[in-house]
Amino acid sequence: MVRGSIAAIALVALAVSRLSLAANLPESPREYVDSNFILPSGRTIAVPAGGNFQAALHQARPGDVITLEAGAVFRGPFTLPKKSSAGWIFIRTSAPDSDLPAAGIRVTPSHANTMPKLEAASGPIIRAEAGAHHYRFVGIEIRPSEGNFLYNLVQLGYRERSLDDLPHHIIFDRCYLHGDPKRGSRRGIAMNSRHTAVIDSHLSDFKEVGADSQAIAGWNSPGPFRIENNYLEAAGENVMFGGADPAIPDLVPSDIEIRRNHFSKPPAWRIGDPAYQGVPWTVKNLFELKNARRVLIEGNLFEHNWAHAQSGLAILFTVRNQDGSAPWSVVEDVTFIHNIVRHAASGIYILGRDDNHPSRQTKRILIQNNLFDDIGGVKRGGGGRLFQMVQETEDVVIDHNTAFQSSNIITAEGKHNRFRYTNNISLHNEYGMIGSGTGVGNPSLTTYFPDAIVRRNVIIGGNAGHYPRDNFFPASLDAVRFLGGGGSRYCLARSSRYKSAATDGEDVGVDFDALAAAMGKPQIGIHCYPASRR
Repeated sequence: MVRGSIAAIALVALAVSRLSLAANLPESPREYVDSNFILPSGRTIAVPAGGNFQAALHQARPGDVITLEAGAVFRGPFTLPKKSSAGWIFIRTSAPDSDLPAAGIRVTPSHANTMPKLEAASGPIIRAEAGAHHYRFVGIEIRPSEGNFLYNLVQLGYRERSLDDLPHHIIFDRCYLHGDPKRGSRRGIAMNSRHTAVIDSHLSDFKEVGADSQAIAGWNSPGPFRIENNYLEAAGENVMFGGADPAIPDLVPSDIEIRRNHFSKPPAWRIGDPAYQGVPWTVKNLFELKNARRVLIEGNLFEHNWAHAQSGLAILFTVRNQDGSAPWSVVEDVTFIHNIVRHAASGIYILGRDDNHPSRQTKRILIQNNLFDDIGGVKRGGGGRLFQMVQETEDVVIDHNTAFQSSNIITAEGKHNRFRYTNNISLHNEYGMIGSGTGVGNPSLTTYFPDAIVRRNVIIGGNAGHYPRDNFFPASLDAVRFLGGGGSRYCLARSSRYKSAATDGEDVGVDFDALAAAMGKPQIGIHCYPASRR
């Protein structure tokens, strides 16, 4: 088992163990990427400024370390060759370890002066040969040559038709990847490789006008993937799996671990913001799954998303047989747990079936112990919906979330089987839970969620007569009795009647101790009690 995975599994197991078996819960990833550092066993190949990095790549044997002179520029493109035997080849800065953050700590652009720069005027800057494997980049900056727009900075696989041809075992560790500040770039890493990780890194300025852009995207590999403790910035979808049909039949990107990352878009990209820089980059979402299974999304901060090229939903679980040639496409077994989603036009959109081409059905989605804060608002557009569910899903569970949104709790179309909505705190606003062409509350639940369990929710400002029994309807935020003030404004006061009132005997809403533990950041600014709950 690898760094962080045992803790991740324990936190998820604790959370889901509190749920009843009224719905089928998602399966966790079956396989995790091992990103632990293995000490080199071979030679050191030093490449000075002006040296030939590509020649060093061909010369290197498994176990060797290629050191690139810190601060020097190496102009590519470069190709990672396939080697005949296993064993890692390390590509790292010549700077001492003390010039980089320790493993587990994210780099920032301030570390760029200690990093060698790989760049090119046309891309990709780094391409992997079919079957290339066991490369680890440490402390490297990867960027376009000044003034150039690239489609991919790093291309790990593309249209391979065999699993054996996919690159595999490739890690980017404490690296800085970015597009051109003025022209952008479409994508940081095209992650169509197996056993691939991006950890403790910074990816920014992936942006384009008239097309989608991503910091990381993958569509033609079965995984596993690990994306942990990175800053991830892109205009289209900061991270996306799917979006193009796989060349390998029946392939679904799977066993995806996304933990402790910061997903964001700069206010300078938003038309009308005082910081707006004048270029209307195509802005869509923070995270999207179009073809994926067994996905763990835990302990992340998602923030700053607004309506532009789409309606501003932050998170999308939208199954798509994108080009019509992959009817096996599916989104299933997704665990979205212990995250913060804030400053977004709307929350989460779930599509049960592709409405353009045949696909499989979306099923087994768990959305648990997340904070949704500042969802909606005039300046972002998009309507302020918390959850939108369309077409037909199975086994969607929304449990123990706390939300402050400006519009509906749930907007629904299509039949959704074995839906569970329990132990959540949210504002009702005008329509609360409503479906297309039906009334507020019970009429919509009966029509669109025929066997739903809706219990022990705090629906602020709602009418008890419109909803199932065994829910709570305080008239105002004051009546809930939050602690109020600073980072404790989301937490229930000890005098709140909703403490220990959930179906599992815990407090209704988010367990902030578990949220902080999953994020690995006590400084997230949320604190309920000086010594926590005991």
